[in-house]
Parts: sequence; C-alpha cells; structure tokens
Amino acid sequence: MSENVSAGTGETRTRRDEILAFIILAVVIWPLIAVGVVGGYGFLVWMSQLVFGPPGPPA
Repeated sequence: MSENVSAGTGETRTRRDEILAFIILAVVIWPLIAVGVVGGYGFLVWMSQLVFGPPGPPA
C-alpha cells in the first residue's frame, strides 16, 4: 500500500518536473539558441564582407 502512495507522488513530481523543463526549454533555451544562430550567421556574413568586399558586380 505504501508503494502505491509513494509511486503516485513520484509520478506527479516527475510530471511537474517535465512540465517545468518544457517551459524552460520553450521560453528560455530555444529562443536563446535561435538568437545565437541568427546572430552568428549575421556575424559570419559581416566578416566575409570585410574580407571579400560587398556583394554585387565589381565596380
């Protein structure tokens, strides 16, 4: 009988932890990764233009 009570409590705690982890991932981690990837790509384009010049036909 005690096993069922503790298993139910553990299951509820696990579900709460999963929901909290999902919220942290969805609200904090993935947006930071997205901003980092886009910012990194922009930095790469910027640095390549400093080395090779702006895009377009040669002047």
